[in-house]
Amino acid sequence: MFRWYREIGPAERRTFWSCLGGWSLDALDVQMFSLAIPALIATFGLSRTDAGLIGAVTLVAAALGGWIGGVLADRIGRVRALQVTILWFAVSTFLAAFSQSFAQLLVLKAVQGLGFGAEWAAGAVLMAEAIRPAHRGRALGAVQSGWALGWGAALLLSTAAFSALGPEAAWRVLFACGLAPALLVLVIRRTVPEPPRPREAVPARTGPLAIFSPAMRRATVTGTLLGLGAHGGFHALFTWLPTYLSAERGASVLGTGLYLANIIVSFGLGCLVAGGLVDRLGRRRTVALYAVGCMGLVVLYLLVPVSGTALLLLGAPLGFCTAGIPASLAALFSELFPTGLRGTGMGFCYNAGRLASALLPLGVGLLSEILGLGPAIGVSALSAYGLVLLAVALLPDAPSSPLTPETIR
Repeated sequence: MFRWYREIGPAERRTFWSCLGGWSLDALDVQMFSLAIPALIATFGLSRTDAGLIGAVTLVAAALGGWIGGVLADRIGRVRALQVTILWFAVSTFLAAFSQSFAQLLVLKAVQGLGFGAEWAAGAVLMAEAIRPAHRGRALGAVQSGWALGWGAALLLSTAAFSALGPEAAWRVLFACGLAPALLVLVIRRTVPEPPRPREAVPARTGPLAIFSPAMRRATVTGTLLGLGAHGGFHALFTWLPTYLSAERGASVLGTGLYLANIIVSFGLGCLVAGGLVDRLGRRRTVALYAVGCMGLVVLYLLVPVSGTALLLLGAPLGFCTAGIPASLAALFSELFPTGLRGTGMGFCYNAGRLASALLPLGVGLLSEILGLGPAIGVSALSAYGLVLLAVALLPDAPSSPLTPETIR
């Protein structure tokens, strides 16, 4: 599974570890919110709809930030853009720890979302261009597995904080820990080289709207649909899952942690396996395979009455399958756009999906008042993964190849 790592050079390895660290710490900051939702509801007297609104606003801001981050990467360079975006989301998460009202928290989470979306765009295009074609899918899948590392770190910190402190103090301590990613900027500044960008590889029209030109339109539209389904399914499930486990299934703090730990470990493994499948089976087949698995497991996990033991056992395949789609997107998107538009196109498609899927956490909160939380999560996630299958049918597939100015059709 890791033979590819031994075959890449020192500069590729430094780039890999820096992007893995950035994405892991990004996940740490973001996943702390879902784990803190019950405490935030208690602290500010929020309804589930209010909590869903915070998640929705964060995703809307992340969508805008992703497009900006992609444009920034095309304009000032991949490495410099990565440094700026990591600093942005780290500082904003830290400031959110000092929120004194729902309105303040809402604004600061929106500011954090800008940096969160932008960091993926800068890091993904950097990795896609720095890693040799034969190992692109595996390397990008391994970087995506950093989400599980950050998620797991957030779970450990959350369990420790809520076990040792009162709810109001615990969530503030968690958010304050979000400043840690800022230290990674020093490492990136010293060790990561900027990928070469041949002058002739840059198209004449490089504005942010160039991805909507006739030549780019199909790639942009279908890529956006795929991003919508991927993000919609993930956020519908995992924004509310800790609350579902504690409020609907009666799990304790430690019990919720056990359920989530099972999912998180499997999520990391799913990312690594997806990277290999992307290089072997192709982008479309890999994404479709994982989407079908997600739909079946969502039905079993949330829409069919099962015991606590069955729920624990189903967590492993659920985490594994939900990882495969986001782990495949960077490799797929990077081959749809030419060099001068690669950051812009990848940032837009990946994060425009976040923009539309931002309605799902809010929609789950509203729908839960009618159906109950479990069915509301399940119906929303199934709709999103169905959209993934539709988008896959419209996307071109291509083997790993050098990232040239020509669009892969």
